[in-house]
Amino acid sequence: MRYLFIILLTFSTNLMAGTILPEAATPEPGQVLVSGTVPDEASKAGVLVRLRELYGAEKVVDQIIIGPVVLPANWNSSVQKLLNKNLKLISHGQLKVDGNIVSIRGEVSNELQRQQVASDIATNLNSTYTVNNGLHISSTDQSRLDSVLANRIVEFRSGDAILTQKGQAILDELSLPLLQMKNEKLEVIGHTDNSGLRASNISLSKARAEAVKSYLSSKGVEPDAISATGVGFDNPVASNETVEGRARNRRIEFRIVK
Repeated sequence: MRYLFIILLTFSTNLMAGTILPEAATPEPGQVLVSGTVPDEASKAGVLVRLRELYGAEKVVDQIIIGPVVLPANWNSSVQKLLNKNLKLISHGQLKVDGNIVSIRGEVSNELQRQQVASDIATNLNSTYTVNNGLHISSTDQSRLDSVLANRIVEFRSGDAILTQKGQAILDELSLPLLQMKNEKLEVIGHTDNSGLRASNISLSKARAEAVKSYLSSKGVEPDAISATGVGFDNPVASNETVEGRARNRRIEFRIVK
């Protein structure tokens, strides 16, 4: 499990005299601990329901209390936007919402994820919020792969699952650190832009991921250590409204599986 996550809801600037915030405990592996003070049961329920949808009810530890605090305007809807699937990219993390100040910290696997989470928070909040981004990239085998890729795209022939020479050259470089990694599992994930039908994009992205697995296997990487998945256009990292954005979305993602 990656989570070990703490969600803190605090309103230190709005607390009435004498109100004491609870001190958050340390979550167990796989847990998401949520603590702080909200003014009513509806606000508390909204946070808990959303977190349980994301992580599973058994993983969410509730330490929220009801107290005499004042919420900023539209606070509930803003927090609901923050509690989305991108939080699951973060391990050993903390999301702190203190009135109109949002702070996020923890570990992500690569720079792309760090930018993705930061961009998501910024676009989901209005200008009255201040966001402090304390995310950092974990120094792991994952970061070694990311440094080899260096934001390059593994290329295929247009509309096909046949690697171009440039695509093969990148995989040649990538096979070197993969061969040095011991007891690691690699997930190869194919992505597309949103051109065409979803079903055909799922199929194409899966075929491209399988082609990458086959190529890496030919270079000596153990095939049983590689899984291939295609998700089509379901997880874009850029806007599909521009040529540049669609090019970024047509990608192969390499993820070390713990």
